Amino acid sequence: MTAEFRLLGDIEARVDGQLVDLGHRRQRSVLVVLLVEANRIVPVDQLVERVWAGRPPQRARDTLYGYLHRLRKALAVMPGVDILRQTGGYLISIDESLVDVHRFGELIRQARAAEDDSDAMALFDEALALWRGDPFPGVDTPWLNDVRDVLRKERFAAELDFTDLRLAHGQHTELVPTLVSRAGEYQWDERLAAQLMLALYRSGRQADALARYEQTRTRLAEELGLDPSPALRQLHQRILTADPNLAASGAPATAAAEESTPDTQLDRATRELATAITRQWTAEAEIRSLHRPAPVRLRWSTTGRPVTGASEVLSGDISDVALKFRSLPVRQLVVLGEPGAGKTVLAILLTLGLLADRTPGDPTPVLLSLTSWNPHRDHLHTWLARRLLEEYPGLGNTKAYGRDAATHLVTDERVIPVLDGLDETPPGLHTAAIDAMDQAIAGGRPLVVTCRTNEYENAVRHGAILASAAVVEIEPVELDDAITFLTARHHRGDTRWQPVVEHLRHHRDGPLAQALSTPLMVDLARTAYRDPTSDPAELLDPQQFPDRTTIEDQLLDTWVPAVYARRPQPPGPQTAAVRNYGPDEAQQWLTFLARHLQHLQTRDFAWEHLVRALPRPVRGLVFSLPAAGLFAIAGLLARGPVLAWVYGLSTAVGGCAAHGWGTRSGPMRVKVRFRRTALPFLGRFVIGVVISVVIGAVWSLPTWTVVVLAFAFGFSMGLHVWLEAPREISRASSPATTYAQDRLATLAFALSVAVSIGLFYGFAISVSQPHSNLGAAADPFHFVRALPAGLVSALFGWFAFRYIGSVSYGLAGFAIGGQAMAQHIPLSLGLAAGAVFGLAIGLTTTLSRSWGVYVFSRAWLGLLGRTPLRLNRFLEDAHRRGVLRQAGSIYQFRHARLHDRLSQT
Repeated sequence: MTAEFRLLGDIEARVDGQLVDLGHRRQRSVLVVLLVEANRIVPVDQLVERVWAGRPPQRARDTLYGYLHRLRKALAVMPGVDILRQTGGYLISIDESLVDVHRFGELIRQARAAEDDSDAMALFDEALALWRGDPFPGVDTPWLNDVRDVLRKERFAAELDFTDLRLAHGQHTELVPTLVSRAGEYQWDERLAAQLMLALYRSGRQADALARYEQTRTRLAEELGLDPSPALRQLHQRILTADPNLAASGAPATAAAEESTPDTQLDRATRELATAITRQWTAEAEIRSLHRPAPVRLRWSTTGRPVTGASEVLSGDISDVALKFRSLPVRQLVVLGEPGAGKTVLAILLTLGLLADRTPGDPTPVLLSLTSWNPHRDHLHTWLARRLLEEYPGLGNTKAYGRDAATHLVTDERVIPVLDGLDETPPGLHTAAIDAMDQAIAGGRPLVVTCRTNEYENAVRHGAILASAAVVEIEPVELDDAITFLTARHHRGDTRWQPVVEHLRHHRDGPLAQALSTPLMVDLARTAYRDPTSDPAELLDPQQFPDRTTIEDQLLDTWVPAVYARRPQPPGPQTAAVRNYGPDEAQQWLTFLARHLQHLQTRDFAWEHLVRALPRPVRGLVFSLPAAGLFAIAGLLARGPVLAWVYGLSTAVGGCAAHGWGTRSGPMRVKVRFRRTALPFLGRFVIGVVISVVIGAVWSLPTWTVVVLAFAFGFSMGLHVWLEAPREISRASSPATTYAQDRLATLAFALSVAVSIGLFYGFAISVSQPHSNLGAAADPFHFVRALPAGLVSALFGWFAFRYIGSVSYGLAGFAIGGQAMAQHIPLSLGLAAGAVFGLAIGLTTTLSRSWGVYVFSRAWLGLLGRTPLRLNRFLEDAHRRGVLRQAGSIYQFRHARLHDRLSQT
């Protein structure tokens, strides 16, 4: 049974070609919102806002639940499709390839990443064929109108890319009618004008091509006051002089797309990076409820502190910070504020504001945390390029974006660094960091930095300053704004906040008013006392809360239990049971994570660093003993107890040293790709066959075993061809994606070495000749055999654990490789020993990678009660609840104050 959702045209759902009744217009709007956000939770308030556009009817939630119930019944006939109730909202669980909107986006991404033009053209053609009209006809809400506009722009961009390919392959004649029609719709698009001019010229219509240029030039001058771009003028000159290279059938499609020149590759990288960042921080803003309701009003103005050399006097609020930043003569800005003042929120909204009205050619704002930068070790541009590649690994696709795209984006001023949390770098680095920034942005390069006020002032006092940057300071929250925020979402008859409001209005300088002078504390207060049974008036007790500090500590202590308060879930099927974590256990686990990060002296929780929560000796034992036990069993099967002890002890000692004191590399970012891998796979397969033949000759193995090993080694060598770095920037890194990508790489590597080495070991001890080319098998210890085994093991140890691993595993491999084997072992027993040996090798490989050691660490700490056994699910849930925030592939506590308070609990 096949099913599909059509949104690029009439809104339809079909099963085997038969229409499914989706109900009336408003009900369809609900479905469209869920499908656009497929497999992502849409909060109920957001659904109401997007469907009714700020004018919901009375009992809007009840009406929405009715729509969802009827839609769930209607979609019951579609296999694998369901509307699910999750914590805080709803999602539609669906294979995104069934929805033509998502299918279109995926096809376009594949087309742009394709290495072969014919493949790319087929993918573009398939994607554009999905369009049968305007998206979401009959649905008119501001949010869907914005989505519709984005889709139209993505379609037009795809058409231009497709046209470039078709022109490059000589399809100019058939393109002319279509290009003339599209040029009438997009009269100011110079890339489209260039494509039409080129198609006309190649069709033998030079005069028409030149006339089209004049028409475009006149329109730009009269209506926009602009001259044609240099690329368009250059194309006009080439047509005017009948450049012979321009007429060649394989010539580039336009002057602006010539052979994917570095400029156009960087243009594309900049554009797609902007799309990825918009998605990333829009989702984060929604999770942080920055628009539900509007955040506490933040006002800011030029600081009066002696920390700036700029003369601009600025003021505004959180809604116009992007506009004010664009108006600066030098786009350099420092945002100061007290802890909890809203610096990160302002940075997020500034980033989204700059992206919202970004025009082609504008640099892309990139929001990054400064916690990992050491100015004594890395130039700012070097660090920025590395962080860009970590957060958006698709930038490593050299075919699509050119070599060192991340570096060029930084050095060519195609990004605006928005650097959050200078104060979260080690205190001794603040002055050096400011001085390094000032050198890096000389000449007017754009930059935004946030920092706590006192830390920045102290650093400037020690001799560093951003000479050209405007410095603004976030002002305390106005008391009336705090009151409005605290009471904004209370129903009639809820008078719990009335005593607090009256107290605040009569004691504007009291401890409670001081505590509620930052957005963080205002938000904590509203959440901590959202339960109808709670009483915020307890904050007025002068005996219990005599000053600002005790009130803030109370809000911090009360907030986590309030966030994890148990709430009944509505009925309905779900993909996975919604876990109601108890407040006490959640507090316990969060406290452990906070102390763990404090021990590491960082604010960033990276899942691959969880292993550091275990003491070094414990790490060594936990991660080395399971594999050592398997090696011992293999030795027992191969020759008996003596070999078992040698195998077990040597690998236990070597593994303990490597795991306890070695340096492990970070996660690998890869995904599976089979397209156009046949020849590279065959090449690697042949290398594996050659290795097996050499091994067979050296060990005097029978021909039939060499054939078996040839397939095993060939597959093991070729397997890695199917793993590649992400090829597009469209999605930013996240803890979930880096976890999944490193898991894939780890399991692939473990499988390849386990199969190849396990088979070789089994055959070597059961069918090799007594007198091989490496010496007599009866000798008690073979130095010549031990040497290559030790060398291979040392290389493995180097790549996995650097110096300590190289020495420890090299010695273990030397000890194992030189051991004599029993003669005339039955083949079945030899293969059994080989299977166990291969499993031990596979486990060793797995535990040398970030994913493998994380799985073991998570299980160990879970059994001890330090963390939940399903830690990933808990972290994702904490992110949805707003306890954690996500910055690329790491989590951070929503605020440093919360982190510090939990670590002290």
